[in-house]
Amino acid sequence: MNLKNAVAIVTGGAKGYGKGIAAALKQGGAEVWITGRDEKALKAVGKELGVHAVKADVASGNDWDKVFAAVLKARGRVDVLVNNAGAGIKIAPMDQQTDEAIAESIAVNLTGTLFGCRRAAVVMKKQKSGIIVNISSGCAIHAWPGWGPYSAAKAGVNEFAHCLYTELRPSGVRVTTITPYWGATDFVETSGIKGHPAGDPETRTKCMQPSEMGDLVVQVCAQPDHLATPDITVQPLIQEIVPM
Repeated sequence: MNLKNAVAIVTGGAKGYGKGIAAALKQGGAEVWITGRDEKALKAVGKELGVHAVKADVASGNDWDKVFAAVLKARGRVDVLVNNAGAGIKIAPMDQQTDEAIAESIAVNLTGTLFGCRRAAVVMKKQKSGIIVNISSGCAIHAWPGWGPYSAAKAGVNEFAHCLYTELRPSGVRVTTITPYWGATDFVETSGIKGHPAGDPETRTKCMQPSEMGDLVVQVCAQPDHLATPDITVQPLIQEIVPM
């Protein structure tokens, strides 16, 4: 894919990986729309990067309709969808969870991705081109105590993406899932996790940076259109992985 003048949507684009991805796609020549729930932060980043900003909750089908309507009205196509939005919601043992927290975690981390992919599939199949990139988590592969609902949601993203790949491949549409581990984002802080190694400033310098995630997404999009990379796993060397 030639990113020059390509049309891209990035969810959770106001911070972290989303901002890094939006910046890299913009630098690569794409016209970018970012979404998020924090309207003030979203508009500030939109102005900073020179991209479009649409306030939207990925867990809302109506908000997804609003996003696609705006992009299609402006450009008539969608070439790239990056499902990046996600949140820890409540990282705690199952006996300390609530039904509300579990439902929200599934909605934000899994259902929102499916909602976006459903709409992108309609557009991209008609175009016979496009790429969907889902940002997952190492929690989809390994098990740590307290991460059950989040891990279940991310594992769902990974397996769903495989199914979607088989559906869209005949139409020339590619699907890639990037599964990162520790990253230099505010995930640990916003999830209320105390004492996590990835919250240490020095450790964060050795984790995946938002700009590095952005560069990786651009590389995935720039692959020849007749080739696909269904899965990419990225681990920082500083992280020792010894879970179940």
